[in-house]
Amino acid sequence: MASVDNGIIFTLLSQGTWRRWYLLKKQISLPNARRYRQELVISEDKMIILITGASHTGKTLLAQRMLEKYKFPYLSIDHLKMGLIRSGNTDLTPEDDDELTGYLWPIVSEIIKTAIENEQNLIIEGCYVPPDWRKDFDDSYLASVKFICLAMTEDYIEAHFNEIIGHESEIESRPIGEDRIIGDLKQCNRRFIDAFVDAGETVTLIEDNYLETIAKLTD
Repeated sequence: MASVDNGIIFTLLSQGTWRRWYLLKKQISLPNARRYRQELVISEDKMIILITGASHTGKTLLAQRMLEKYKFPYLSIDHLKMGLIRSGNTDLTPEDDDELTGYLWPIVSEIIKTAIENEQNLIIEGCYVPPDWRKDFDDSYLASVKFICLAMTEDYIEAHFNEIIGHESEIESRPIGEDRIIGDLKQCNRRFIDAFVDAGETVTLIEDNYLETIAKLTD
């Protein structure tokens, strides 16, 4: 293929992988494709849904609802974490939250890029997403990412604490841990709210009816 028309799908070989891109109002010959990389955009009909949030906010349940609606594949960052820990690929433990974010996020961000480049839909869920996650992507990637951050208000935690704990194993079987302490739960949610708002992100607050909040996100 020597050239392509405006707007049609084009395939090029980049770093050993065949990738498909949409062109932006250019007719580009194959030999010159690489120098026009900045003028290529990812297909907007493909989507990465990236879900993060504080402990016990229902990230996994939301991911499950998204899976049921969109039929997208689903990746749990927790599953990735445990696979790397149990296989001996890291000396980190499940309690090393801050270190785990620094360890896992570079892997997850490259998975996201790979999925976008290969025009694959994907739901990714987990707490190991840094507030400044956007700095690792240029605009062509960000256009394909739908980002959701969940957190609960302190009033909601006070009013629904037993219900929150009762639902923690609704999708996944999880052991009882010390994070059930209400003060720790409030602190975790406040930390997520402050960090992501300071980074300029929108945080979806669970203030009253949890199921209604989740339903709005899947509309």
